[in-house]
Amino acid sequence: MNILITGHRGFVGKHFRKFYEDQGHQVFGVDIVGEPSRDARDFFRKDDIQWDLVVHLAAVVGGRAKIEGDPLSVAVDLSIDAEMWQWAIRTEQKRVVYFSSSAAYPIELQTREEHVSLAEHMINLSDIRSPDFTYGWSKLTGEYLAQFAEAEGVRTHIFRPFSGYGEDQALDYPFPSFIDRAKRKADPFEVWGDGLQTRDFVHIDDIVQTVNAAIEQDCREPLNIGTGRPTSFLNLADLVTKQAGYSPEIVTHPDKPVGVFYRVSDPAMSFQIWQPRITLEEGIRRALLTD
Repeated sequence: MNILITGHRGFVGKHFRKFYEDQGHQVFGVDIVGEPSRDARDFFRKDDIQWDLVVHLAAVVGGRAKIEGDPLSVAVDLSIDAEMWQWAIRTEQKRVVYFSSSAAYPIELQTREEHVSLAEHMINLSDIRSPDFTYGWSKLTGEYLAQFAEAEGVRTHIFRPFSGYGEDQALDYPFPSFIDRAKRKADPFEVWGDGLQTRDFVHIDDIVQTVNAAIEQDCREPLNIGTGRPTSFLNLADLVTKQAGYSPEIVTHPDKPVGVFYRVSDPAMSFQIWQPRITLEEGIRRALLTD
């Protein structure tokens, strides 16, 4: 296949590119990072190629500090996605993978009082409830626009990954930051928030495999990508430091941005497509062994 990946130099994009190249496919990438640098929006305005598969990952990304500290820059994702969907319709693309996010889920379901496993049906595009900051709004809007592309004949696959992680992820995110501290034997070991905020960590290899399996099975409904396993940041710190072989003092920083309190997937639908193979413990082991 001839495959287009937007944002191919990012954390997720690199893994998709390697996966498809290893399978012998021809992969073309567009990314504003690196050389040559190209804004995906400029590409969409000029490109007329009909690709066998488009994996759309281009976005303004960053950790929690970016999402809360610079919400207007994150809102650029609205522009990127609008240009992409218009291009997909104009060029009659065969199949588009759109990466939404667990941030698209209503924040009212992710509070300290609510411990709800988020299922796909909890997003209703006919009855929209507030998602998480501008990042969540951009992803929810992307899903909304996908309906119109689908109506025009573009086969769409929408995924809502939870807390994806891997050995080569940037330090803007919790998992690699914890790994970095553990490698340095940091003591005290710092944790943002009170440490009770909870996430669903899923390895990047399982994210790629879930997407690939869903495409092969022509899954057309929005699909979570997660494990269903709740892990608090204090629990993650405990797992990481134990594997690193030391017991530091844990110091929390309640003043730091942490986002919603409880964000965990209901994996019932996604497990019918692909069940994650890499446990969090195994992911930690791999990351600690990586230079």
